[in-house]
Amino acid sequence: MRVVALGACVATAFALSYVMDRNVPPWTIVVCAGLFVAAFLLGRRMAPGWPAIMFAAAGFIGLTQLIVVGLAVALPWFLGRVAGQQAALAAAEVEAAHLRERTRIAHEVHDTLGHELSLIALQAGALEMTLPPEHREAAAQLRVTASDATERLSALVFLLRDGEPPAVADLRDLVDRATKAGMRVEFTVDGEMPSTVERTVHRVVQEALTNAAKHAPRSAVEVKVTSADGSTVVEVVNEAGLRRGAGSRLGLIALRERVRIAGGTLRVGRDDGRFELVATLPHTGEL
Repeated sequence: MRVVALGACVATAFALSYVMDRNVPPWTIVVCAGLFVAAFLLGRRMAPGWPAIMFAAAGFIGLTQLIVVGLAVALPWFLGRVAGQQAALAAAEVEAAHLRERTRIAHEVHDTLGHELSLIALQAGALEMTLPPEHREAAAQLRVTASDATERLSALVFLLRDGEPPAVADLRDLVDRATKAGMRVEFTVDGEMPSTVERTVHRVVQEALTNAAKHAPRSAVEVKVTSADGSTVVEVVNEAGLRRGAGSRLGLIALRERVRIAGGTLRVGRDDGRFELVATLPHTGEL
């Protein structure tokens, strides 16, 4: 559509060049001003390619045509192109500043709250060993709660940080570690997963396996990653367990936000005694 609009501007300027061959009527100045504004706006939103071909073709017709098309369309288009690139650069600098601030906040949270929660878990463990039997259960629950809070804090910190993207092979390592720990995991990959979604897929599988280990440790877990039709779908299914750890919903909240930032959707639910987690991630940014 923008190419058609630019072509109309070039054609109009080309027609005006014949009217302005011997004299310059006042109304042609108004038309050229409108072409200038339109070409500038189009230049902000178009990449080189067809515009260069149009300008070159008009220039080969004659000197007058070259001057009119150049001043009324080509020049403002290139000015708009430069302005668009400057705006994109400024937006990228703002985004980089946001990422740096998020990383700083993540490190600060990890260094302060993470340390305090670890101390609480350590002290609760010491109390569990020294308290009378009737109070040990409360101390054990405090220790478990502090440990779970530390894990969820790590998940939220990972969400804030622009962490290092894992390789595709890390998915297999993640599943292998879960299997060695005693989990029964059936893992399949169908299709080629682009690098734009690798990190988020890794995070989805990691959180799903963590939930299964906590709430249904004896359940078999089915993990399937399918890449097709411009998106990657991660499906994780296991038996719906009865155990519920402290802070268990925070991991899913952080995961849902991470999937949303990646432009995807996350669906979780229980059906027929089975827990299902499905994340759909579009291949945004894929070349």
